[in-house]
Amino acid sequence: MSYSEVNFDKNTQFLVTGGAGFIGSNLCEAILKKGCKVRCLDDLSTGSMKNVEIFLDNPNYTFIKGDIKDLDTCLKATEGVDFVLNQAAWGSVPRSIEMPLFYEKNNIMGTLNMMEAARQNKVKKFVYASSSSVYGDEPNLPKTEGREGRLLSPYALTKAVDELYGRMYTDIYGLDTYGLRYFNVFGRRQNPDGAYAAVIPKFIRQLMNDEAPTINGNGRQSRDFTYIENVIEANLKACLAPHECAGEAFNIAYGGREYLIDIYYALTNALDKKIEPIFGPDRKGDIKHSNADISKAKELLGYSPDYDFQRGLKEAIEWYKANL
Repeated sequence: MSYSEVNFDKNTQFLVTGGAGFIGSNLCEAILKKGCKVRCLDDLSTGSMKNVEIFLDNPNYTFIKGDIKDLDTCLKATEGVDFVLNQAAWGSVPRSIEMPLFYEKNNIMGTLNMMEAARQNKVKKFVYASSSSVYGDEPNLPKTEGREGRLLSPYALTKAVDELYGRMYTDIYGLDTYGLRYFNVFGRRQNPDGAYAAVIPKFIRQLMNDEAPTINGNGRQSRDFTYIENVIEANLKACLAPHECAGEAFNIAYGGREYLIDIYYALTNALDKKIEPIFGPDRKGDIKHSNADISKAKELLGYSPDYDFQRGLKEAIEWYKANL
């Protein structure tokens, strides 16, 4: 069952934090298409009003400019909410290495504020973004929940701590929490700009501008690139998951493995460009190979991703061609 068949009562109230960001705005759009109400909380530090302008005239959509580091803001935002989809966080492994204190305040304290606000306001389910970075230096593939290694960055540490708090809030306070370990999500509205931009949109923009992209390392690192539609499905299905699954973390991916150099040449072919990449140094804190075992999410959440990498990449390229 894809997420198009996941239905909620029309009076259901969602809160999406980080709702003006890449993943958050796509979640808002999917919820509105189902005829439900969605409240978007974002401080616009990394999100953009451009991502949510199309929703502003929808009577089921409410935008709140606010910061999850402020508990009062979180309490007000969660009033009358059925489901929280907590996407608000600062991403980027290398940036976290440069700014560890900032990441602690945003990704740990901010998430804890949201869990506490959800608990106080008796939210039914708290679904939050975790990350494949929690696997650290664990060398085995595929990555399997419960078999994690030594963490390699402050960003990874923040996500691991969020999962510990999620477990605790379920065990002690009875708040149903579900951690979604995203694996290299890509798709429409993902920002191609900046030093810390994700590789797929960044490569697409550079190739469209006839620039030579830089690949960190030799390009033989592999990733389980996951199209945004699969992530939307996981979030919505987690809202309907049984209490017995609460407190757990789940790999959210397609279950594939793509090498960065192969992706690069797939993009050059799709965009009809004959540009060779520049090879740069490895990025600090990066996991070399990433491939997810998604059997736990399939079994307990009913997760059944429709979009393999090729299908997702085709849609992403079409979107960037139309919008860049």
